[in-house]
Amino acid sequence: MPPSPGRRRMLAAGGALVMAFALGTGPARGGGAARPGSLKKTPHLDSWIRIDADNRITVFTGKAELGQGIKTALIQLAADELMVPPQRIALVTADTARTPNEQYTAGSHSMQDSGTAIRHAAAQVRLLLAQRAAARLGAPVDSLAIADGVVSARDGRKLSYGELVQGQNLHVEAQPTSPLLAPQKRRSIGQSFPRVDIPAKLSGGAAYVQDMRPQGMVHARVVRPGAPGATLEALDTTAVAAMPGVLKVVVDGSFVGVIAQREYTAIIAAQRLAKAARWRQGAALPDEARLYDTLLALPSVDSRILDRGNIGTTRRGITATYRKPYGMHASIGPSCAIAQRTGDSYCVWSHTQGVYPLRGALAEMLGVEEDRVRCIHVEGSGCYGHNGADDVAADAVLLARAFPERPVRLQWMREDEHAWEPYGPAMVARVSAALGADGAIASWEYEVWSNTHSTRPGRAGNLLAATLLAQPFTPPPPEPLPQPEGGGDRNAIPLYALPNARVTHHFLPEMPLRVSALRSLGAYCNVFAIESFMDELARAAYVDPVRFRLRHMQDARAIDVMREAARRFGWENFRRREGRGRGFAFARYKNLGAYAAIAVEVEVQRATGLVRLLRAVAAVDSGEAVNPDGIRNQIEGGIIQSCSWTLCEAVRFSRESVQSIDWGGYPILRFTQIPESIEVFVIDRPGQPFLGTGEAAQGPSAAAIANAVADAVDLRLRDLPLSRERVGAAMGA
Repeated sequence: MPPSPGRRRMLAAGGALVMAFALGTGPARGGGAARPGSLKKTPHLDSWIRIDADNRITVFTGKAELGQGIKTALIQLAADELMVPPQRIALVTADTARTPNEQYTAGSHSMQDSGTAIRHAAAQVRLLLAQRAAARLGAPVDSLAIADGVVSARDGRKLSYGELVQGQNLHVEAQPTSPLLAPQKRRSIGQSFPRVDIPAKLSGGAAYVQDMRPQGMVHARVVRPGAPGATLEALDTTAVAAMPGVLKVVVDGSFVGVIAQREYTAIIAAQRLAKAARWRQGAALPDEARLYDTLLALPSVDSRILDRGNIGTTRRGITATYRKPYGMHASIGPSCAIAQRTGDSYCVWSHTQGVYPLRGALAEMLGVEEDRVRCIHVEGSGCYGHNGADDVAADAVLLARAFPERPVRLQWMREDEHAWEPYGPAMVARVSAALGADGAIASWEYEVWSNTHSTRPGRAGNLLAATLLAQPFTPPPPEPLPQPEGGGDRNAIPLYALPNARVTHHFLPEMPLRVSALRSLGAYCNVFAIESFMDELARAAYVDPVRFRLRHMQDARAIDVMREAARRFGWENFRRREGRGRGFAFARYKNLGAYAAIAVEVEVQRATGLVRLLRAVAAVDSGEAVNPDGIRNQIEGGIIQSCSWTLCEAVRFSRESVQSIDWGGYPILRFTQIPESIEVFVIDRPGQPFLGTGEAAQGPSAAAIANAVADAVDLRLRDLPLSRERVGAAMGA
């Protein structure tokens, strides 16, 4: 077990600069102007950059690669600012023993926080090494040339980075400003550099935590209650414990698990334990048919997040209610973790989105100090948000505690993943507006009802297994996420210029089903509602939907993406055909992230109600584009995922249990339903701050599809998903 990062210091040893990590979360000494990005909380340069005497360069980030391509983009940033080829950079991602504490990889913050920190740290390290070279070479700094990690004087003398770090100490605090490389000298930033995480995934290599096979590894499975809230009454483990290959059966309160030499043995043993277990039923789940009535009837904590003008003096002309069901992360690869206990210390390999918060929760559950737990991020096969990754890590570490010294691999079964992951909350949005005599929006009132959108670990009570123990941990009370980013109210405030507007967030502390963060949080529902309603208002005003939006927009960058998407789609020249329609939508994610406008064409089969997205055209402004192809990847993936949510996905449940426990009960978009074409146009803004991209497309995609359906069949549907059954029933098919 490595020493705690908090005790490690930067040492000059063996002729190499050995970078340790000052991972304190408090501000650096000295005050002054704020440092950029995550340098605010982790200000020392050696927390981010390591250069060895043999010229090896390692860059560290507390953010995790989740498929969003940040490994590649962060390497590009560091390479340019250090003036070396990207191939020279080795990147280490989230690891509590090695990397800065950047909390969660969430909210499209990786480039804003970590990318900004790495860029500035690398630039400052370059300057520091150039200053050292100037002193040793007896030449002015501005007379030196740097290329491929070598600093050269005009007379031909040169020193490598490795030579410049020997016996030196870079444990220095970053400055608020940095000597960033001039745009004309950049070689990687702005280029579509090949993703470093893709080759192993395409070739079937070891890419995910599911692929790990450490020496001596054993396999495990857990047995869950029959329904949320159920508790174990009786279980005879004798027969299963005697099975050949079974190494141990663990029962702690209502937590049941089995460890075996082989995975198949663990699966069969878990199935037999499930049949032998007797459970006491918990509280009934809500009536799915009356879900939204149930939500609206729950006690709420209300907050006015926008109150502009005097809405009381304006009349309300149009009112609409939009609703979304519970949604799953539905990771195609079930959640998996490996845990190992060695003495009184633990190491956990997990695809969690927050290694440090998970470490804190696991330590509390185990009753040990945090420095006895190391969490290492390893990519998982698919998730944006809080799925089962943290819960399966808790399962694995509890079983590792009971079976020390050997790595315990625990992978959930499909029914575990579907029935027990924290879902994206069901939501209700109600909006009223009136048009003035000039056809512009005169008043706007918006209300949204939602549970919390984050029950991520940080405390043991956020871990499913910890709530099942004989001495259970109670989940912390749910809380709303504050504006300006928000949770259920994320993107509830329109970016449009509305003179009289009121927005109210009705936060619902009581959770009928367990919920947490799902990609884009409340922005998906809120943008769906707002942008659908903008189309309804445009129709009432007899104005083209794009022109109606532009009339109410003052943000120049928003105007640029809307015009670009419409132009590239061919909005003005769209040829109408029977059963086909066009739709448009826009949002700036969180009103402070990336700008995205999306135009789509759909086909609706009147005989069946089946909706198919034929093509999508998007324009996106993410600030400075480090890897334009990576941005396109994110928008393309976001459109496809949102299409699946919008057309297919809803968690089904009875009063007793969740019914969506397999792909039959929770259908997702199939390959045959993928759009025929998706085009993404990136508006690059060199020199502008990075804006989060990963969650920019979800809300606009949903609204654009709904608007296109309304255009195709003259039918406005406000409840998600727009499934074949719902659309068909509305059309009388």
